[in-house]
Amino acid sequence: MIAVLIGGIALSLVASMMWYTGRTYAAVWNYVELDMQSRVTLDTMINEIRQVRRLKTNTVYSLTFEDKDGGDLVYVYDPVADLLIRKKDGIDKILLEGAESLEFQIFQRTPIGGTYNQYPTADASTCKLVQLKWTCVRDVMGQRNTESVQSAKIVIRNQ
Repeated sequence: MIAVLIGGIALSLVASMMWYTGRTYAAVWNYVELDMQSRVTLDTMINEIRQVRRLKTNTVYSLTFEDKDGGDLVYVYDPVADLLIRKKDGIDKILLEGAESLEFQIFQRTPIGGTYNQYPTADASTCKLVQLKWTCVRDVMGQRNTESVQSAKIVIRNQ
């Protein structure tokens, strides 16, 4: 009877360790996937935004650029579905999934004296720099994993 009790305790300890180890590995893998998704998205947006002619319009949840070919390049954030979508030539492509928050800001290129910041602009016609910030989240095995904030300032080169 004592042996069965000791065996039961040992098995429950091993099962508990396996559960927490599995959850930890799943969380680490999730962080790796979130980071890779963010890097690919950021690289794509940096390459495309640097080459556009100008920012045509902007809202809290979207940026519309005149692309180098004269067409529209649109980035839209859907806060309900937690998606960042790229629209070009009638084709929608999901760039980012699980985006809990995403923020677009527009600036002039002129730096504020003594800082690394630029003057904000309220008008798309004077925009020379776009800042992107987002945070991605996922639930893994009942645990919420949040990626660190991704941020970049992108200069529109063709203006």
